[in-house]
Amino acid sequence: MEAYSKFAEVYDLFMQDIPYERWCNYITDLLHQYGIADGLVLELGCGTGTLTKLLASKGYDMIGADNSEAMLEVAMEKEQTNPQGILYLLQDMREFELYGTVRAVVSVCDSMNYLLEKEDLEKVFRLVNNYLDPKGIFIFDLKTDYYYRNDTGDQIFGENQENSSFIWENYYYEEEKINEYALTIFTKEEGDLYRKSEEVHYQRAYDLSEICQALDHAGMEFIAAYDECTYKPPKETSERIYIIARESGK
Repeated sequence: MEAYSKFAEVYDLFMQDIPYERWCNYITDLLHQYGIADGLVLELGCGTGTLTKLLASKGYDMIGADNSEAMLEVAMEKEQTNPQGILYLLQDMREFELYGTVRAVVSVCDSMNYLLEKEDLEKVFRLVNNYLDPKGIFIFDLKTDYYYRNDTGDQIFGENQENSSFIWENYYYEEEKINEYALTIFTKEEGDLYRKSEEVHYQRAYDLSEICQALDHAGMEFIAAYDECTYKPPKETSERIYIIARESGK
């Protein structure tokens, strides 16, 4: 499970199109539907803390966990600039630990797709179930096999900014449902010099049936699956889906 390192420095710059506010409003609406309007909420794979801070502004006491020290450094810089009482933890989601339970756990921006083995998926679900309050809610998203096959698979993307640029190469292995991301980042230093950095990341697509099975094995109750930011069931052409599950006994 790769952790962002050099890309963390420019992550927010190149991810400006991510609809964090839309995601936040959608997640908040879902949480309210299950009676969770305040209290402790954990975000797994919080990255640079953009969504974490948005949820904090909605009245939640936020904890953010991520296994990338570089991403958390950016998140903590934001927290210092605009303190909201957020606790950030440098932890792998497969082994995360809390001091007590939380009312809800959320995970967005395809963090769960970074779990390449079904065993790891179940391991995370068991930990989530363990640290949720009785009947607590787990909300997470997933990119789909359709997305990898049709949107990114075997394609190359690039973007150039004033002081940095990146090349993003994708390779999708359909049989294994694994997508390989090869990132090359160029960051301007003194004068006309640029520093080149490279990272390789892997994500896996899961069928909804595999997710439901993993939740069941982990002792969680599957509640619903929705097409991105809607209350409609996933379609064959859904690119991102949201899953809602509930704590169902320790």
